[in-house]
Amino acid sequence: QEHYGGLKGLTIAWIGDGNNVLQSFLTSAAKLGMHLRIATPRGFEPDLRITKIAEQNSKEYGTKLLLTTDPLEAADSANVLVTDTWISMGQEEEKNERLKAFQGYQVTMQTAKSAASNWTFLHCLPRKPEEVDDEVFYSPRSLVFQEAENRKWTI
Repeated sequence: QEHYGGLKGLTIAWIGDGNNVLQSFLTSAAKLGMHLRIATPRGFEPDLRITKIAEQNSKEYGTKLLLTTDPLEAADSANVLVTDTWISMGQEEEKNERLKAFQGYQVTMQTAKSAASNWTFLHCLPRKPEEVDDEVFYSPRSLVFQEAENRKWTI
């Protein structure tokens, strides 16, 4: 909101795990007027109950919701590219399986080529290089440090 001047009409592309952070986006994006495009590997989709709520909200608020396994399809025309950790606390034993499943999901400048011309990048940190490459993470398009500062004020 701070960067774009508002949220209504923005398209958010989530590329990664169907975790708790994505589920927060799913329950709130439509209510804020944002379209949501999600790419997760098979077997790592968000909770189906939350997805159904998001589908209902999308219909009610007139927004678009896309679920796919293709990161480039999710990134298409997106204003904001978002990812999060692929290996959360308690999932350390699944690391090798997860890294294999998430091959091709790293957010890169190639991913951003299909995004909107004003695209930005978010990640709630800490970030691992397999999730987003240095070129995107440290680019002027990255808002991760502003995001971290804003989160500090909510804590």
